[in-house]
Formats: sequence, structure tokens, C-alpha cells
Amino acid sequence: MRNLISDVPGLAVGHASDARLKSGVTVLLPDEPLRASVSILGGAPGTRDTTLLEPEFTADKVDALVLSGGSAFGLDAASGAQMALAAMGRGFAIGPVRVPLVPAAILFDLLNGGDKDWGDTNPYGALGRAALEAASPDFTLGSVGAGTGATTAGLKGGLGSASARLSNGATIGALVAVNALGSATMGDTPHFWAAPFEREAEFGGLGLPRDTAGADAVRTKFNATREGANTTIGIVATDLDLDKAALKRLAIMAHDGYARALWPSHTALDGDLVFAASTGRVAIGDPYADAIEAGALAASVMARAIARAVFLAEVRPGDTLPTWQARFGDGD
Repeated sequence: MRNLISDVPGLAVGHASDARLKSGVTVLLPDEPLRASVSILGGAPGTRDTTLLEPEFTADKVDALVLSGGSAFGLDAASGAQMALAAMGRGFAIGPVRVPLVPAAILFDLLNGGDKDWGDTNPYGALGRAALEAASPDFTLGSVGAGTGATTAGLKGGLGSASARLSNGATIGALVAVNALGSATMGDTPHFWAAPFEREAEFGGLGLPRDTAGADAVRTKFNATREGANTTIGIVATDLDLDKAALKRLAIMAHDGYARALWPSHTALDGDLVFAASTGRVAIGDPYADAIEAGALAASVMARAIARAVFLAEVRPGDTLPTWQARFGDGD
């Protein structure tokens, strides 16, 4: 177990980052098409092809999932990934034609200090294609891909991942780009809200503070009197054979990980979204017991992935916020 979403057999992740832009793209690429659904609980989402993931619609599987910076401009990343998939001969077959299905979600990172004057050529299509072509079971976390220019209340955000094993042997993992309006840490302390779920000191091993007075104070990007918009976008994936309705419930339960790792979350100014996906390689036993355990662990791995994203963020020229390491750790 690498503590990555790619611990689910058959999954790979690719990043493409642009340091000048302070933005990027992350793609989840399966060996074979994935069954998937989605849950959106934030008030300001930006998405592509998410309606087809609802259980009542015909398309049963997708070819990749895309997380991107760039606000609405970043939706072009899915087009770049789609073209790369088409070149591989992949896609939903309609007679002799194949159409790759690539749902996507974006976060707002246009005011993070990067150079967004890209002229007439939207850079996200090329970034999407590059991210898909770079997909590997081994990938980095922190200030990469869709998390390149992400921010939270008072600290840089980033790209995180985590995984766990179910009691029946199935695997579940999370992948998340953290650009939240709220905070991943408790008040002015280095302690993460996700501390109760931490495994093997994966984000510092600090646990909870002895004194939690003031931890419930609402700290957002507004407290720093800086403009910006916000979104945490993520994916939970498993090899447990879940249908679209069960994956919808898995995505809903995974949002508990947002609520346990970010304060506040699911606001009117966050576009909080979770994709849920299954490779279907492990047969389900008890449909309720297995699905409930998967949902609980989905929330846990998501909370851990969010904390890891912030913990592993790195200092970059032109940053508008400090990293967790620079403020509380050994710096960069």
C-alpha cells in the first residue's frame, strides 16, 4: 500500500503543472472504463459531463476523470484528455465511432499570484492531454497538478491522496485538490481537523491539541481580506463492485471527509464535489454491510487526503500564502 488512490488495482494518476500559471491538471486514468457517480454539495461548482453520472442516465462507465485549476477555463482540460484517449482508441462505442467520456470538475485559482495572461490560447487543453499521458500508479502530492496553485484560509492548499483496505479485502482510495474557503487546521495551531483519522504520522502526527478553545472560530479566506473563490474537488475509488446508485451513496458519504477535515465546508462559495468510481474487480458480499463500510472509509481516506494535501504543499515563487511546512514545520 502506497497510501495513494492507485492502491486500487487498475488505476493511475497523471499531473501536468505550469509554474508560471500557478495552476495545473490532474487526471485519474483507469486501465479499463470505470463505473462512476458524483455528489455536489458546494454552492458554486464548475463541471463537465456530470449529469451522465446520475444513476438514472444511460452511460454506465467513463474513460477518465479530470480535476483542474483555471475556473471555467479549466474545463478545457477534459477536452485535451479526451483527445488523448481518442488517439488510444478508447471511448463509448456508438457503431463504428468511439466517444471518450471524461467528466471533469474545476477549482478557482485565478487570483493566486500566477500569470494568467495566456492570450488567445487556453492552456488547459494541452495540460489535460499532458496529465493523461503522464499517468502512473506512482505520483507526487502537494503543489502539483490541480493542486499547484490551490489555497485555503491562511495556508496554501494542494493535491492529496490516501488509501485503506476494507475488511473484505477490497481497497478504497481518495484523490483531492484542496482549494477551500475554510481551513484544514484548528484555529492558529498546526493541528489538523483530520487528526483523529491520521495513520502513521502521514501529516505530522501531531494529534489533537490539548486545548481546543477557539478552534470553532470561523476562519475563511475573508479573514485575510483577500479576494478569491473556492472549491475542494475529489475522487474516491474502489475495486468493490458497486453499481451507480451505490456509488452515488458512496460519493455522498465521502463528503463527510470534507466536513471532518475543513472548517467550514460546503459553503455557498465552495464548489465542493466528489466523484465516486469503481473498477468492479471485487465481488460485493452483503450489499448493505460492505457499502456502509466503504462509505465510512471513503470519508476517512478523504479527510486524510485533504490534510496530506496541505501538509505537503511546497513554497513557490510568487506565493500569496505560506505553506504549512513554512509556518509550522521545517520550512522548504
